[in-house]
Amino acid sequence: MTLTAARPVRAKVVHKVSPAVRSQHRAAYILVLPFLIFFTAMLLAPLAYSAYLSLFRTQLIGGRQFAGLENYRRAFTDPSFLDGLRRVALFLVVQVPIMLGLALFLALALDSGLARGAKTLRLLYFVPYAVPGVVATLMWGYLYGPDYGPIAQVAERLGLGAPDLLAPGSILGSMMNIVTWEYVGYNMIIMYAALRAVPAELSEAAAIDGAGAVRIAWSIKVPAIRPAILLTVIFSIIGTFQLFNEPSLLRSAAPNAIGEDYTPNFYAYSIAFTQQDVNYAAALAFLLGTVIAVISYLVQSAQNRRLA
Repeated sequence: MTLTAARPVRAKVVHKVSPAVRSQHRAAYILVLPFLIFFTAMLLAPLAYSAYLSLFRTQLIGGRQFAGLENYRRAFTDPSFLDGLRRVALFLVVQVPIMLGLALFLALALDSGLARGAKTLRLLYFVPYAVPGVVATLMWGYLYGPDYGPIAQVAERLGLGAPDLLAPGSILGSMMNIVTWEYVGYNMIIMYAALRAVPAELSEAAAIDGAGAVRIAWSIKVPAIRPAILLTVIFSIIGTFQLFNEPSLLRSAAPNAIGEDYTPNFYAYSIAFTQQDVNYAAALAFLLGTVIAVISYLVQSAQNRRLA
């Protein structure tokens, strides 16, 4: 006769959810449902349809045919698309550091409390962002005009010669100036809001130890708002690769400097609505989105490694 040890019986724990909690869960789902419907209809569904279109090509003879990844392979060898990527990469390397550097300087100046009329200055810095991008581009296009623009007229009266700010060699810098003017105030507000959350005791303790205003700003305030700075960097990367208003509106004033392929976003738009090749345009859009996602991920990963 063998004896077997009795196995302990584990009681199953049943978590009962009260009717009140169930009611709260249903209310939460009902409140979120409109957003989910809108998000699916306006973002996920168009993205899925664009991905579907990018896998086909439309021909005069034969109509729409499955092309697989042919549109993507074509984009990697398309000089117009690659040249546009190089332009926006140069735009990113030059314009974004200048814009964010100015925004950080203005945010630190306002946060220092030494500037008089800080509320008025904060509003003035933010006003350019409130101007629609189309209006801002048209306004700066008028100012840049080589024949009738105020900048050219003032330069001529001073005997400096009329600068052609819409020439092929200077048009990219002119666009950089427009975007910087528009978005310095926006990025400044983000950084300033983060600075206001930094405990004042840290700056006061550093001041007691003999640190000056510059030292406090560089060693205490800037490290404390790194997440906000990273956010503005990612927003700037996305905005740079989506550059569209400036080249499309300035093209009529500078047709010799700006073509339909000046930026990747403008090129995809031209391919879709001028050349009526929506399949290739969808592939270009997906590649551009992939480039933006990869660069943003690399920037965020580099920042996380620095903080680790």
